[in-house]
Amino acid sequence: MPLHFELVTPERLVRSEEVYMVTVPGTEGDFGVLEGHSPMVSTLRAGEVAIYKTQGATPETITLDGGVAEVSEKGLTILAEKLG
Repeated sequence: MPLHFELVTPERLVRSEEVYMVTVPGTEGDFGVLEGHSPMVSTLRAGEVAIYKTQGATPETITLDGGVAEVSEKGLTILAEKLG
């Protein structure tokens, strides 16, 4: 099953798609999210989000300047303060 991923800024919805995995720059360190990840909320530091469309794929990266990530049964939502 794929992971539903959304990236949102105060201005707009940037991404909404099904992916394999996303690596996120948490304030306590980077963490990866796959389908079925335990629910959690984390603040984010400035850094790169790596989006893996399929297992073993080269990731697409998006730079952000902090924000909040929420993992729920619906997937991963990143509320970015600003994209870098």
